Amino acid sequence: MKDKRLGSIVSHNVLIAVLCIIWLIPIVWLVCMSFSAASNMNTSTFFPQEWSTKYYVQLFHSDTVNQFKAWFMNTFKIAVFTCIICTCFTLMVAYATSFGKFKARKPLMNVAVMLNLFPGVLTMIAVYFTLRTFGLTNSHIGLILVYSASSGLGYLICKGFFDTVPRALCEAARLDGCNEARIFAQIVIPTSRPIIVYTIISSFLTPWMDFVFAKMILNAGISENYTVAVGLYKMLDKSLINSYFTVFCCGGILVSIPIAVLFFIMQKFYVEGITAGAVKG
Repeated sequence: MKDKRLGSIVSHNVLIAVLCIIWLIPIVWLVCMSFSAASNMNTSTFFPQEWSTKYYVQLFHSDTVNQFKAWFMNTFKIAVFTCIICTCFTLMVAYATSFGKFKARKPLMNVAVMLNLFPGVLTMIAVYFTLRTFGLTNSHIGLILVYSASSGLGYLICKGFFDTVPRALCEAARLDGCNEARIFAQIVIPTSRPIIVYTIISSFLTPWMDFVFAKMILNAGISENYTVAVGLYKMLDKSLINSYFTVFCCGGILVSIPIAVLFFIMQKFYVEGITAGAVKG
């Protein structure tokens, strides 16, 4: 039995190692290509023949095609505002569904879960024409509204965490005369740091990595208004790829750094938030 169990553990670890290598190969290749001295894509060798950092320098010198600094700030601005709005909405909906005892609570929770089963891209056409009616296409405000609109539907994991908060604390606060707003702000939020960190990171990642909605809404062709995803994608155009492919690789590496640093710093709270929020639903 011990030999059988040991063999099972070894085979699982080998499988995980192989999958990790397969997953890491494109990332390693992208990093290597970003240090290539050639501007075009070379698929004949895995590692570049000559190494250079000049395209990282070029990335921060804007021209008619490359406006990485503006794209980065646009994406950061959209991500920050979206993060604040989504976090507030998610926490408030989770508190209402966890602590509230109103009649429509269960039906509303079931409807929210069913709506989350459908991918957001199904609403693209309706969202675009709605934004165009109100003159919000080709604007960052419209993009923030799109990312934030359905954030309350992602309350489920946060609600699971709130279900673990001792109800005795809330009941004692009510006896002392606290209203729901004070209980939420002064009791529930201070004891829910892991799930708040998880919600913040999840809300920040959506606009930071999104391409589909950004490409649909920012479609006027004004380069300085693009997000990073749309701007870097434009560099892969047939007429530009031979001159900007290495710059594209540099941009892809730099965009991933803030997310990697954020996960590294907040990893402990992120894992605690997921595991604690999955206990109850």
